[in-house]
Amino acid sequence: METVNTVEASKITLSELMLPSHSNFSGKIHGGYLLKLMDQIAFACASKYSGCYCVTASVDTVDFLNPVEIGELVILKASVNYVGKTSMIVGIRVTSEHIQTGIKKHCNSSYFTMVAKDENGNNVKVPRLILSNMNEVRRFYDGVNRINNKKKHKELEINFDYQSAQALENLKNYNVEISEKLINNI
Repeated sequence: METVNTVEASKITLSELMLPSHSNFSGKIHGGYLLKLMDQIAFACASKYSGCYCVTASVDTVDFLNPVEIGELVILKASVNYVGKTSMIVGIRVTSEHIQTGIKKHCNSSYFTMVAKDENGNNVKVPRLILSNMNEVRRFYDGVNRINNKKKHKELEINFDYQSAQALENLKNYNVEISEKLINNI
């Protein structure tokens, strides 16, 4: 019997007070610490949705929009936006809140691709996704577009001839120089 689940059933919220031990050398919360929290919530969200142990397959675009300060409350919200056969794209939004003033900042958004596994480490089929509103439809199609763009990018990478005269000439448009050693080997 095929199983189904809703986006709503996948939703998770995680809040954590940022401590001095989470900071980097500039006194802001370390980006790596935030990534760790994002990976944790992606795991929880995908596992809750699928009913399986899940692993991170990829992380798409983590843009740090605003720094997080020591003493702020970080709120992470996650939901399954897209499902394939054995994978899910989990959308994550990170905000911080200054506890005394209540001022909130959007810190970043990201998309984690998670894969469901059985007890032997084999991929397992995930439930079909029930879309209940137009925002969920939009997020699902954003996932489809994200996957298609990754495929197109990979094709460009594979087919691009970086050794061609045109590619080497085009390097003049960038902040690089070609070494004499490289020129002599061309």
